[in-house]
Amino acid sequence: MKRSLFVAVAAILAAAAVMLTGCSRDRGNKVVIKGSTTVLPITQKASEEFKREKGISVSVDGSGSGNGIKALLDGFCDIANSSRELKPEEIDTAKGKGIELKEIAIAHDMVVPIVNPANKAKNLTVDQLKGIYDGSITNWKALGGADEKIVVVSRDTSSGTYEVWHEKIMKKTDVRKDALLQASNGAIISTVAANPKAIGYVGFGYLNDTVHPVTINGVEVTIDNGRSGKFPVSRKLFMMVNTAKVSADAQAFIDFILSDKGQIIVKEAGFIPLQ
Repeated sequence: MKRSLFVAVAAILAAAAVMLTGCSRDRGNKVVIKGSTTVLPITQKASEEFKREKGISVSVDGSGSGNGIKALLDGFCDIANSSRELKPEEIDTAKGKGIELKEIAIAHDMVVPIVNPANKAKNLTVDQLKGIYDGSITNWKALGGADEKIVVVSRDTSSGTYEVWHEKIMKKTDVRKDALLQASNGAIISTVAANPKAIGYVGFGYLNDTVHPVTINGVEVTIDNGRSGKFPVSRKLFMMVNTAKVSADAQAFIDFILSDKGQIIVKEAGFIPLQ
């Protein structure tokens, strides 16, 4: 009886070892990236070329900057994409786990307010945008538009894009409670494109002909204004790593993004290269 039990336990342990070995091997041949939906188009486009050149697969998931950083801290990914810098509490959490996180800037970006092409609002001030989003301005008529209620569209709080908007436009005040919260830049584009009364905000790389970008304080939405920081809601886009656990493959992918070819891909994806 004891011998049978010993054999059974040994067999289970052996099977587990094989499974773990298999998992390690699979993970070692794949770079896992989670986080920002803003950085997602750059990462997806770069991963295709990277696999062609290096033969290394890259798994990419867009679930928001905050979720990506959490996944990195929990050891569930190799790289966290983020459209904002680390928060103090995230740095504290990392220190508590004995982890040192490194922020690597890979591109410039702007958070651009957008309206439906039928909307006459083409330029708004920072104060007007804040008023729209905190609920003190509720009708387009107050901004020289039609006598119609403003439909406010915003990212959810796990988004780095939301964090930047919250800091630079909202001055850390709350977005009105009836705002339509969306989980991605693409969802905001779709919502605003379908509603002439709506206003939203997206990363520069997501702009297309279905919506109209709004200038802020008269500053145009241009690559030069984004790179220089002249546009009022300018930012950098990041890839973040655990410095003690950066695999050779993950480092190779980051190096590829920062290379001349990688920065061309950044531009092709609609964003602003570092130089």
